[in-house]
Amino acid sequence: MLSHGSAARHLVFVQCDTVREDNVMDARINLMQNEIGAKFAKRFVNASLVLHESSLPKSTQELVSLRASQINGCGFCTDMHTKDAAAAGETSVRLNLVAAWREATVFTEAERAALALVEEGTRIADTHQGVSDQTWAQVREHYDDNQITALICLVALINAANRMNVIARTPAGSYEPGMFASVAS
Repeated sequence: MLSHGSAARHLVFVQCDTVREDNVMDARINLMQNEIGAKFAKRFVNASLVLHESSLPKSTQELVSLRASQINGCGFCTDMHTKDAAAAGETSVRLNLVAAWREATVFTEAERAALALVEEGTRIADTHQGVSDQTWAQVREHYDDNQITALICLVALINAANRMNVIARTPAGSYEPGMFASVAS
């Protein structure tokens, strides 16, 4: 589930620019410790709060964020959204099958439409049309205009977070649900 600090969690980096001998990646920079990063984080959090308060189901929000993070190879966000979804009651079976959602029987038709949208929206350069008419029709069938808008904004937001964390080499594995909740205040 997205907490009030959800977006801020995406912006936590530590300063270092090394890959250790054990091939574990260390982060390059702490964006939160400079003027631009701190200002950006505040606005990022505000955008996340709008999505959190929307009628788009929180479980769908986490599945979408997880799938984009998997596609983009963002270990930090994959770790975070897996743990947040589990803490909010998501099952390990569903979390384990997000990457193979097309072959899985554990997702609703609405969730499948959202997962198709996030895949096409994340891989937007892979086709001349961006999101296909078929996927758009499926999304339209299951979500109202406010939910669709939240879904589109979530795809944009998580892709931005993924790119920042991949560029900054934010290491994965240490996230604990709720650990950045205070950033939202």
